[in-house]
Amino acid sequence: MSDLTKNFSYEEFTESNTAKNRGIDNDFPNPTVKNAVRELAETILQPLRDAYGSGIRITSGYRCPALNKAVGGAASSAHLTGYAADLQPMNGDITGFTKFAVDWLKRTGTAFDQCITERNTKTGARWLHIGLKGPGGKQRRQFLNITL
Repeated sequence: MSDLTKNFSYEEFTESNTAKNRGIDNDFPNPTVKNAVRELAETILQPLRDAYGSGIRITSGYRCPALNKAVGGAASSAHLTGYAADLQPMNGDITGFTKFAVDWLKRTGTAFDQCITERNTKTGARWLHIGLKGPGGKQRRQFLNITL
């Protein structure tokens, strides 16, 4: 399936309907960002997927500055550096997946910056944001809930 890990591809990290619809080029700008994506996938996403035992979809990965602005992302978002991904389980059980991921991060001691359960009240969409490194390379190990 992939050119990144067993279950994830670089393409998933740059895929964006918003970018397509607005004519935004969301390709990786340099090898540093591509390496950050690899580190995130190898360090957190693939091990989480292996432990979960079911498919995980990246709904938002790397975001160039124009895309990040278009989706209302924070100016300091780890998506801009390739160190964050928004996830949904392919089986549709976002509540179960979120609980599993939080427990997995705590149990394994895996280093991370933020694990944010997010919900959009307008669309009803729910997802889990996992960031490996935040501003300045920090790994704050924060668990947060955000309603948009």
